[in-house]
Amino acid sequence: MNQRFYPIKILFFIILISGVFRFYGLNWDQGFHLHPDERAITMYSLTLSFPNSFTEFFSVNSPLNPHFFAYGSFPLYLLKGAGVLGGFFDSSFSQYANINILGRYISALFDISTIILIYFLGKRVLNKQVGLLSAFFYSISVLPIQSSHFYIVDIPLTFFTLLTLYILICFYEKPTLQKAILIGFTFGLSIATKTSASLLTVSIGTALFADFLLIFFRSPHKPKNWLPHLPKVLKKLFVFGLLISCTATVVFFAAEPYALISFPEFFKQTLQQRIMTYNPFIFPYTLQYVGKIPYLYEVKNLFLWGQGPFLSLFSIMGAFYFTFLAFKRSREEKWAKETILAVFFWVYFLVVGKFAIGFMRYLLPIYPLLCLFAAMLFFQLIQFLTKRFKPPMLSVIYLLFFILFLVWPISFLQVYTKPNTRTSATNWINKNIPLGKSIAIEHWDDTLPLLGQQNYYMITLELYNQDTPLKWMGINQQISQADYIIIASNRLYAPLQKLTDCANLPPSSCYRQTAKYYQDLFSGRLNFEKVAEFASYPTIPIVNIPINDQEADESFTVYDHPKVMIFKRHK
Repeated sequence: MNQRFYPIKILFFIILISGVFRFYGLNWDQGFHLHPDERAITMYSLTLSFPNSFTEFFSVNSPLNPHFFAYGSFPLYLLKGAGVLGGFFDSSFSQYANINILGRYISALFDISTIILIYFLGKRVLNKQVGLLSAFFYSISVLPIQSSHFYIVDIPLTFFTLLTLYILICFYEKPTLQKAILIGFTFGLSIATKTSASLLTVSIGTALFADFLLIFFRSPHKPKNWLPHLPKVLKKLFVFGLLISCTATVVFFAAEPYALISFPEFFKQTLQQRIMTYNPFIFPYTLQYVGKIPYLYEVKNLFLWGQGPFLSLFSIMGAFYFTFLAFKRSREEKWAKETILAVFFWVYFLVVGKFAIGFMRYLLPIYPLLCLFAAMLFFQLIQFLTKRFKPPMLSVIYLLFFILFLVWPISFLQVYTKPNTRTSATNWINKNIPLGKSIAIEHWDDTLPLLGQQNYYMITLELYNQDTPLKWMGINQQISQADYIIIASNRLYAPLQKLTDCANLPPSSCYRQTAKYYQDLFSGRLNFEKVAEFASYPTIPIVNIPINDQEADESFTVYDHPKVMIFKRHK
């Protein structure tokens, strides 16, 4: 009996670890709503209310229409519903003050559910040991830990994506109408969370065609062996495929009804998001991706930040090893399950990795699979080491592995042990800058101080605007009036200093003079000196060595631990 429940005890321990990583420091911004995507979801969800009639429900102007389709509507309705329920216990949970905290709890619970799901997926596809290792690796992966501290759509998207893949595996083992409906249900919720989940269709197609492909691979040059099976396969594809498609469509429109009712608005915003993925010049905040090298950029961020160097090595090598085995042994019936996972992983990575923009969270839905691949490879390594070393030496090796795996997530968690850099900067400003002084801040970034702006004369420098004589005439005049210049993050100065090759850039996106402005400011030539800096870096515990992550993808630092710099005019 003890042996039977032993894996469950380990899984429970893994869940405890994951809970510590995900629930610790949830109020990391001290109530200031500093994540822009979370802030947008929060504000749009708060505007929602129930229509007074069916007629009003089906109206474009319905109070339930978010008029916001950059993401799916399901996360907005989920947060609104949770806020209404939470409001019965604490009214602040249904208001702007704390509804985002409630959302962060939802994110953390979704991600812990993903960990449980990974265990069962690994157990079903390979074995219990791989399932446990997969769950452990995901529980300590930094990007999921960080993302769980935000209410963003990518966390529930990851859960629904993995749940769809898990049900697909079960469906392949024994196809039933009930499982087909479940696939359609979770697939529909995935798309209603974020439209990128539509890439799941490749795995759904693989699961439906798997039996025929197995027969075909066994004798590709003998049509007499596989042609008789074609009618049965087509019938299966039609019946189950139609059922999955119809269920997914119904669920999608139930969870995001105004995609149909307000279709022109939905189509316009969805198209705008799609165009953005192929053109980094569309929005100011995507200029950071100009010159991005597809795939290499994503792998670099995975290696250095998303999982850390040690775990990501197993994930990357494991992905190739898993895929190699899946296709090498594709004629074996049981390995069709691995093929379903491998196909989704590579299609998703190749499509998303080719985007002109590369927010790290875009690849979050394949992090569970990366952890599964890493677990499979690490399990093979454990078996090899067990044959080569005796128990005392093995214990030392396992302890070393354990430490190496945990160093990066524990280092990252140090970010949440201190006040957010912007709140620290706010306290410094209100204590050290005299009332009535002129403070220049940058547009498209959070305004500092977060509290007490009314005590100062605030000047906004519109540095993203096209470099023209008129722009700099205005900015130079503004700077001449400023007593202080505050840079709230690297959101502007990091990309704009790189966009100086005017011969190969659109005229509106070349910033030679802006780059010179930053060089002069940082060097002191602008007649301003740095009087304060607030930075919070991941820090290796015990030895207290900080890891400078300012070269990471902007989205990794700018939300919860940006570097803030304050410059004062020379007297």
